[in-house]
Amino acid sequence: MARYFDIHPDNPQPRLIAAIADIVRANGVIAYPTDSRYALGCQLGNTDGMARIRSIRQLDDRHHLTLMCRDFAQLGQFAQVPNRIFRAIKAATPGSYTFILPATKEVPRRLQHPGKKTVGVRIPRHVATQALLAELGEPLVSSTLLLPGEEEPMTQGWEINEQLGQALDAVADSGDCGTEPTTVIDFSGEEPEIVRRGAGDTSIFE
Repeated sequence: MARYFDIHPDNPQPRLIAAIADIVRANGVIAYPTDSRYALGCQLGNTDGMARIRSIRQLDDRHHLTLMCRDFAQLGQFAQVPNRIFRAIKAATPGSYTFILPATKEVPRRLQHPGKKTVGVRIPRHVATQALLAELGEPLVSSTLLLPGEEEPMTQGWEINEQLGQALDAVADSGDCGTEPTTVIDFSGEEPEIVRRGAGDTSIFE
């Protein structure tokens, strides 16, 4: 059964953030807020946690999980950012974007696209998420919390806890995260490809 944490959206309580981070480090799977929907997350090396996330969402191995990074420096440890797009990506972060970029050697092979060797990375703006990432000191392997057969995600932490509490180790409730997804941009080719238009403004990449 998940532990339920009521996190202040503007002033996250350090004691609660530390407790959630401990659950992640103990191979837990959590539901947590972002600036674009709630997400499921686990530690980078937690293969069982990744399998649990896929099971909850009923995803196969072709659906790739995202690395939720604290800042641009951390993103650069896990993804190669070509010079031609460096400024544009840096200007757009933190924000509601998911970038598909060539993976570095720091990224486990199971998280990379098997053919392209790419990884999805994101730097959220949400204060509570940033606090959690700072406490962890490493990215969260993540997937948007959208349940099978549903067109809209759950927007309230208490609702997630009621419906998924048996399948999770912790739920961090920080209020409504909205329903709009991130904008996804693939930079693995010669030209940027907008895979999905969402909350992030695409004009700086077009």
